[in-house]
Amino acid sequence: MSKPYVLEAACLSVERDERDLFHSLSFGIGEGEWVQVTGANGAGKTTLLRLLAGLLRPESGEIRFRGVSLAHAREQYYQNLLWIGHQPGMKARLTALENIRFWQPGHPLPAYYDALAKAGLAGYEDLPLHQLSAGQQRRASLARLWLTQAQIWLLDEPFTAIDSAGVARLTQRMMEHTAQGGIVIMTTHQLLPVEQERVRALSLMNEATA
Repeated sequence: MSKPYVLEAACLSVERDERDLFHSLSFGIGEGEWVQVTGANGAGKTTLLRLLAGLLRPESGEIRFRGVSLAHAREQYYQNLLWIGHQPGMKARLTALENIRFWQPGHPLPAYYDALAKAGLAGYEDLPLHQLSAGQQRRASLARLWLTQAQIWLLDEPFTAIDSAGVARLTQRMMEHTAQGGIVIMTTHQLLPVEQERVRALSLMNEATA
């Protein structure tokens, strides 16, 4: 008997500029799944992640968490969700350490230093973000992956401005998370350095890309 889905999309439809981005899109994602949303530019990859994050509403359809519509399970869902968008979402005047303590409160200080080191920011913890490069700012945001207890990770282009060594570390962290029953749903233009069968593709097509 198959396990129930953790996250489901049921007949999602979204319009932009008087055209369908996607129509009647349905899928289910279970524990331990690693999903890469694919499609041409303009197919709606970021829009889909923002829908799953609860930042947008579809024209029709619904999203369910453990079989319950988000309209009735929003608090529980957000307790199990980590969203990192294309922009780092960090305060430029705060240090990397201050930012990550704001986003992931409640950990002992050594845990923050350890997470930043694993993200590739050892030695840069106490510098304001505006003094760091775009890649370093991205690493500061992604250091949350080593602290969060959320089961579902929504990651929009997490490898942007990250070098190959950083991509390898992040990929390893995602492998660990899914191996423990976590879920990763992501977009990326890069080839993932893992066995193809480990990652499920969710392809989006619309009238502009068909």
